[in-house]
Amino acid sequence: MTKELERILHLNIRNWDDVVLNSDSPVLVDFWAEWCGPCRMVGPIIEQLAQSLKGKVKVFKLNVDQNQEIATKHNIQSIPSLVLFKNGKEIARTVGLSPKEKYEKFVNNVLNYD
Repeated sequence: MTKELERILHLNIRNWDDVVLNSDSPVLVDFWAEWCGPCRMVGPIIEQLAQSLKGKVKVFKLNVDQNQEIATKHNIQSIPSLVLFKNGKEIARTVGLSPKEKYEKFVNNVLNYD
């Protein structure tokens, strides 16, 4: 059986611009770290969001410990932070552990999906 998180693309400095900043679709990025308990709890929710929001947003993860330059550039001060990008720019963020439904509502409200 495949681990859930292996199906979510993990971002890094090499693919950040292409995948996030140059994306034609909105992108939801989960900023996380392995040592962060709430981040590990969000992991399965992120996998579910990737499925439930398919066609609306692309969903990715970025390990802040391995990509400090990107985390600093985007002013990530607390994790987990889920940041929504559109046309290469941050348009919204939510910080902390929440249920899947709250994250879905966050994305749908920001992007004006019903």
